Amino acid sequence: MFIPCDDAKRLIKEKNAQLVDVRTPEEFAMSKLPGAINIPLQDIDRVGESLLDADLPVIVFCRSGQRSHMAMQILLSQSFSEVYNLGSFMAWHQCPDL
Repeated sequence: MFIPCDDAKRLIKEKNAQLVDVRTPEEFAMSKLPGAINIPLQDIDRVGESLLDADLPVIVFCRSGQRSHMAMQILLSQSFSEVYNLGSFMAWHQCPDL
């Protein structure tokens, strides 16, 4: 299940949610979302806890939603309780900024 883009943007604005791109560094360099940090899927299990604040919501995304779904599951198995999957980074552009 994906979080709607307007809900994701609201979480970022109101709850200081962390926006995490789990694509490769090469994909991230080609197209970035404002405020997103890049933690590739293959690194999320070993660096997620050191780079992210477990007390804040996390919104993950990738190209299609498959890698972000896996990243969400990994973070939920760690100390993160509020993790959302935006799915594709293209979803970001489907609603206006809040």
